[in-house]
Amino acid sequence: MDKQTIMNRFNENIEKKFNEKRLVLGNGSVDSRIILIGEAPGKNEEEKRKPFVGAAGKYLNEFLDILKLDRKDIYITNVVKYRPTKKSKKTGRDINRTPIKEEINNFSDYLFEEISIIKPDIIVTLGNVPFKTILESDSVTIGNYHGKKINKTIMRKEYIVYPLYHPAAVIYNRSIKDDYIGDLKNLKKIIDKHMDI
Repeated sequence: MDKQTIMNRFNENIEKKFNEKRLVLGNGSVDSRIILIGEAPGKNEEEKRKPFVGAAGKYLNEFLDILKLDRKDIYITNVVKYRPTKKSKKTGRDINRTPIKEEINNFSDYLFEEISIIKPDIIVTLGNVPFKTILESDSVTIGNYHGKKINKTIMRKEYIVYPLYHPAAVIYNRSIKDDYIGDLKNLKKIIDKHMDI
């Protein structure tokens, strides 16, 4: 059975289990040698049913430009496959929130299975939630590990994990912009060395 068929069945199983939710599933090439993992979809992603569009997509484009990659050549997913929300105290409307532990736990096995289907060379985590989920540790923080290559075995295969600040975090905290760009340039060297892209 080819990878795309396996991924289609995998996605059907998730949709059956979480059929009351508006899911945003992984998107991109199932033959990708790089997976990008965010924490959860936001409003734009939920509307378009595609990860990293709208404002997040703009930062993703900067990310891809520095790495000299095309979106169609990579695979992008999130830890949690639906938009976690809370009510805004000002407007009463739904706004994004960080996923809670239960939501992360509900999807972590699916994430590991998704990775094992794609079998990339490099897993790039964007922010704390995907980084902690992949390392299966609540004690690690992106601030201590960003831009450092880590080896991690998932379902009996070893992967290179490369943690980055979430691109959107750079907007709220301009002081990390230089680190973020430096980490991306370092990632480009790792990609060139390991993948001959």
